[in-house]
Amino acid sequence: MLGVIVNVITVIIGSLIGLLFKKGIPERVSTAVMTGLGACTLYIGISGSLVGENVLILIASVVLGVIIGTLLNIDGAINRLAKWVESKFKKQGAKVSIAEGIITATLLFCVGSMTVTGSIQAGLSGDNSVLITKAMLDLVSSMMLASSLGIGVLLSSVAVFVIQGGLVLLAGVIAPFMNTGAVNEMTCAGSILIVMIGTNLMGITKIKVADFLPAIILAPVIYNIIPLFEKLWGIIS
Repeated sequence: MLGVIVNVITVIIGSLIGLLFKKGIPERVSTAVMTGLGACTLYIGISGSLVGENVLILIASVVLGVIIGTLLNIDGAINRLAKWVESKFKKQGAKVSIAEGIITATLLFCVGSMTVTGSIQAGLSGDNSVLITKAMLDLVSSMMLASSLGIGVLLSSVAVFVIQGGLVLLAGVIAPFMNTGAVNEMTCAGSILIVMIGTNLMGITKIKVADFLPAIILAPVIYNIIPLFEKLWGIIS
């Protein structure tokens, strides 16, 4: 768990530095930075989406994912939590909600091959090199994000700990199902959500991205189920 702890610490430190910078940034500069951050997020999402190899898996995971997420009202649950946090911190008039900061940062920090492969590697062999490398990248990213998105980025450190820590603890169980293809499809689905976040940050859309979160889990599941259906179809035919 060393790599996970280091990653969480770097996110916290980076977020705190970003929050300090945020206090001295004029509103017009902050708005411009938000647009630029949205454009960069859009680029990250598009780049990540290109690693997918099967567009049908992407479509199925996104469609089924948003159906599940909407029925469960994940966005509503996260926003209720965010409003509770906002009531404690008394941050009035903020243009970006705490929920948006949490979701944006969590996706950027936890979606990608470095998170999955690094966590599995740490869990199976105790090698934390990938996670520590990722931590250094997240240090810089959290500084930039927190300066624009606020305290939600700091709170995302909890999600980083839970997600990466869970992957480390379950490494022996999930490793057989998380080969390169499965990780790529998961990254592709997650990157589509990052694209949505990018358009939200730029003010183009107001998508409830949290409702799409189940797609990230469904993508590797569907990837691993397809061969079973192909074998079954071969037996039947």
